[in-house]
Amino acid sequence: MTATQVRIDPVTSAVIAGSLASISTEMGHKLARMSYSSIIRESEDFGCVLLDARGQQLCESPQSTPLQAGPVPGYIKGINRRFAQTGQRWEPGDIVIHNDAYYGASHGPDVAFCVPVFAQDQLVGYSVVTAHHLDIGALVPGTVGIVEATDTYAEGLQFNALKLESAGRRNETLWQMIGDNLRISHIVLADMEAQMTAARLGAERFTELITTYGIDTVQAAGVQQLDYSEAALRREIEKLPDGTYTAEGRMDGFTDSDDPKLRDWVIKVALTVDGSNIHVDLTGTSPQVNRPYNMPFEGTVDVAVWLTIRSILLDTALSENVPANSGLFRPITIEAPPGSMVNPVFPAPVNARATGGNMVAETVMRALAPVLPDRIASGIGNLKAIMITGVRNGQSWIHMEIIEGSYGGRMGKDGLDAVDTLYANTRNNPIEDIETHYPLRVTRYELTENTAGDGKWRGGLGSIRDIEFLTEAGFNVDGDGSKYAPPGIFGGLPGTPGSVVLNPGTGTEEALPTKLQSRSAAAGEVLRLVGPSAGGYGDPAERSAQARLDDRLDGFVSDEDGAP
Repeated sequence: MTATQVRIDPVTSAVIAGSLASISTEMGHKLARMSYSSIIRESEDFGCVLLDARGQQLCESPQSTPLQAGPVPGYIKGINRRFAQTGQRWEPGDIVIHNDAYYGASHGPDVAFCVPVFAQDQLVGYSVVTAHHLDIGALVPGTVGIVEATDTYAEGLQFNALKLESAGRRNETLWQMIGDNLRISHIVLADMEAQMTAARLGAERFTELITTYGIDTVQAAGVQQLDYSEAALRREIEKLPDGTYTAEGRMDGFTDSDDPKLRDWVIKVALTVDGSNIHVDLTGTSPQVNRPYNMPFEGTVDVAVWLTIRSILLDTALSENVPANSGLFRPITIEAPPGSMVNPVFPAPVNARATGGNMVAETVMRALAPVLPDRIASGIGNLKAIMITGVRNGQSWIHMEIIEGSYGGRMGKDGLDAVDTLYANTRNNPIEDIETHYPLRVTRYELTENTAGDGKWRGGLGSIRDIEFLTEAGFNVDGDGSKYAPPGIFGGLPGTPGSVVLNPGTGTEEALPTKLQSRSAAAGEVLRLVGPSAGGYGDPAERSAQARLDDRLDGFVSDEDGAP
């Protein structure tokens, strides 16, 4: 009897599903506790996932960011495709390192470590941990703000389904090569060791679960859980009227460029509801560019679409608990023309795909506005990623800072202030952690004032963070949202773009673009990073007097009538 033929009761299925979820949670805690870098330890920019033998996601750690966990089935698919090309196969004791963006990975800095799970000499699943690393040997220090890279080779080391450990034996030559090509190998290699430990833990716990219940029962529970999630999403899709719904999003691009191809990028979405299926067509999106703002179709674009539709239709505040697994992908198909920013052709660079993917997610959400006005939000404030680097006592140091955006207003609620939006969803870095580990001082960190898009429900506020350099250093900026304000919806007003300013309020104040590579700074200089504020929802005339008073009392606005 096969797994699909085995019948188990719902209670046993739920217990096994809960056990799998607990394993992934333990993996996440293990990784966070062991990691050295703040982007993993504090921001939790990682994903911990268990998959079945077919590479279908069974569960993910709740600490995982969507942009880390969501692509993992694509990583496994890419590894297996590469194995087929090179004549390799999975064996017990293997650990595979993988980050190739044209073989399913999200982008190069998000490196995965994959451990196969065997039972009775049969491959039954995978334990995978992905995480963002602070350096992978790109043309400039760090892994964000490499905005001048013209192909993917300039974006750093590429690991395409390489066995770091084969049958339990480490490839020391490969490990040495990786370390020799990293600027901060003592940090990155330690983080990689933490990933491998967490992935091994997941595989061990998965094996123990199989020993307890038997492989057929565990596989049958996996099939049931995938079908359950698929059915839950299909029920919600069926409630929508059939038809095609469209929206358009805009990105700044390189606002200081003379090349029109590098400015004013467009994301187009045509979302078709047909029974219990949704098809998303991205035809009309801007052509790919020779800068790293292209988005891998598999690993970024698909995750942005899946996450948005799932989050809107299966809002955890309004619906039953639906497991986050590959069953949620089945009702959704995606189309994007090759050679576009949302389906680039190798070797187009893709490292800076985060802000574009956020815009894909936002545009998909706005396409659903006519049929789900009570579930969607107005335009979001996009994020910025900053890499600050230097040398201290002969040792390179690299700090990665993610500057929050904001959520748009939605029916019944104002937008969320100062949050990493949509599919990224990382935590902020505590000031104490930054100042403890790096020659930096955070002299200001607060919400903006008078910037939210007005509406019956206002947009969320962006943040301001001033960072003082205590020693000579360099920095890169990778962001968007300094030209096009987050749009309002249903009569709500647009929000306010963000900005980057060097030495604000001084005689040397300088406005900087949100895409900047290899800028130097002297000790005592200050970098101000301002996140965009989001759009409003509904007619501002309908905003209650109490809400306007609260905004003024909370310091969100400073004028007399409380209007943003």
